[in-house]
Amino acid sequence: MHWKRNAGLFLTGQTISLFGSMVVQYAVMWWVTFETKSGFAVALYALAAFAPQGIVSIFGGTLADRMNRKVLVIVSDGTIAIVTLALALLMLSGVTELWIILLAVGVRSVGAGFQSPAVQAMIPQIAPPDQLMRVNGMYQTVQSAMALLAPAAAGAVFGLFGIVPVFFIDVVTAAIGIGLMLVVRVPTLAAVSERTSGYFADLAAGMRYIGGHRVVRWLLVVFAILFLLTVAPSFITPLMVARTFGPEVWMVTVLELAFSAGMLLGGVLVSTVLAKSSRIGLILVSTFGFAVFTVGLGLSPNLVVFYAFMFAFGLLVPLFSTPFMTLVQETVQPEMHGRVFSYVSIVMALATPIGMTVFGPLADVVSVQLLLVLAGIATVLVITVAIALPSGRAAIAAARIQQPLPSEDGESPAPEQNSAVREQL
Repeated sequence: MHWKRNAGLFLTGQTISLFGSMVVQYAVMWWVTFETKSGFAVALYALAAFAPQGIVSIFGGTLADRMNRKVLVIVSDGTIAIVTLALALLMLSGVTELWIILLAVGVRSVGAGFQSPAVQAMIPQIAPPDQLMRVNGMYQTVQSAMALLAPAAAGAVFGLFGIVPVFFIDVVTAAIGIGLMLVVRVPTLAAVSERTSGYFADLAAGMRYIGGHRVVRWLLVVFAILFLLTVAPSFITPLMVARTFGPEVWMVTVLELAFSAGMLLGGVLVSTVLAKSSRIGLILVSTFGFAVFTVGLGLSPNLVVFYAFMFAFGLLVPLFSTPFMTLVQETVQPEMHGRVFSYVSIVMALATPIGMTVFGPLADVVSVQLLLVLAGIATVLVITVAIALPSGRAAIAAARIQQPLPSEDGESPAPEQNSAVREQL
């Protein structure tokens, strides 16, 4: 079928491109960790890697609803590759100052702020509504597979040859990803071709839509809590390894491999046996699981147990992210997908550096172990309150009936995509 070809090309291209980006992410994070052994420096890296993406995502999402999303993905990916190539050439010439590295990471983050909402908004355009959960699960699975390979590749290349060759890997994978994206046929929303409103009017409309959609609001709150209290502290787990167990590159490499192996298994489960499961049910189970395993990381008596908890943590990632993205796609009108997913990117991008501005400096004062335990306990308490809210109960009710809900201002659910799009090369 035509959509299967499109989905296959899309998933393959984005997976290859993502692999290169992940290799760079791991290598740079480890470089900063081992060069400085400073929680403050790791916090600066998190700030550079995510804050710019959060700032520009709102504009990137609006652009994704106003123009050809395929073009936006290609331009963003190409820009990131050019910046990465420039950084590689600078480091080859002997420029290795930390601020240069962080500046390049920040510029790459800007590109991701435009690319990420467009990628997420494209999935409902190329997959039939009844296959959306499965395609999202497949996307998570291949992402997890690359996440399993990326730290191994980063550890091997970085450990043997240094950081510069890692950047060239990213440039090559970006070129392959762009080439595959060029041949993907992406339907365009009829609302895009017929749009007469201005850019800032669309931006304001996106804010109003999210403000009036209680389910999306609640999901964003849960998403933010997880990134503040569990994802942000996970960035200092390599620091815990370096301080407690040893500074060898293989130790942090195995840490990331354990996490990615868990993600891979979780992705397989959510795209097969769990594909028809309750969206909110999976979200709630994984959310409390994140809290428990974060506490477990902090209480780990040795490296093996630490790896086991990181594997379990990774297992839950697809069980949260796939139903989360699917529920948003199902309950939001297609012409609003770009703007809504821009807010998802904003939460993801800003919550992590905000959390790291607290956890990073604290890691230089108290133990990482204590921070992880406190973060896990806080997650349980805050999520329990979020579930008790009316918006939380409404989201759970939406999962039971498994159909889109109207927003509070009376807007109707997303219509069938076949009536909202028309073919475009």
